[in-house]
Amino acid sequence: MQKHNKKSPTKVAFIAALIILVGGFFLLYDYIESKKVLAYDYISHYYYNGKELIEIEKLYEIKEEENTREEVKEEEEGPVTDEYIGYLIIPKINLTKGFVDKRSSENDVEKNILVIEGSNYPDVERGNFILAGHSGTGWKAFFNELYQLQTGDEAYVTYKGKKYIYNLVNIYKQPKTGKVAIYRNYDVRTLTLITCTNYDSTTQTIYILELTSIEE
Repeated sequence: MQKHNKKSPTKVAFIAALIILVGGFFLLYDYIESKKVLAYDYISHYYYNGKELIEIEKLYEIKEEENTREEVKEEEEGPVTDEYIGYLIIPKINLTKGFVDKRSSENDVEKNILVIEGSNYPDVERGNFILAGHSGTGWKAFFNELYQLQTGDEAYVTYKGKKYIYNLVNIYKQPKTGKVAIYRNYDVRTLTLITCTNYDSTTQTIYILELTSIEE
């Protein structure tokens, strides 16, 4: 009589457990790797970019294109307040974030989007309103979704009872050297957004938007 080789229940259970263990390992490995990418991005962002942005008004030298136009200036008036004086709104990425007076201690990239010292508020003719913010992970990564924007997208700034409507006209990257060159049309008011490039610790991305209309 021919004998049939039957695997014992213990052996079958062992093989099944081994298969589950191996499958679980690969699933867990993929999960850990994805988290390592996020962690690396955050760490890179902090060490290579965060320290620059924390002191961005001191370390970033804003260099606009050489031109013969008269420099646009504005006077700082009124008492300093730590309350929001306006909002940046970008519908495409569901971003609504307030900004404070440039002179406020709350004008800090670790707390809010940062109004760059030397930039102009939206109500200044031919001015350039420059904002910087974190990308990466964490609650303060207010500009993390900017990478989704494309030319033609709109952004709004509310300030002193008016709504300034901007259209995105240019996106470009630059090496992170502590300086950023801004290329814009000096005949119009512009909004410039600066953040580190997602998953790239060596570059920063600059978004140039031009004013299209103002609503009361």
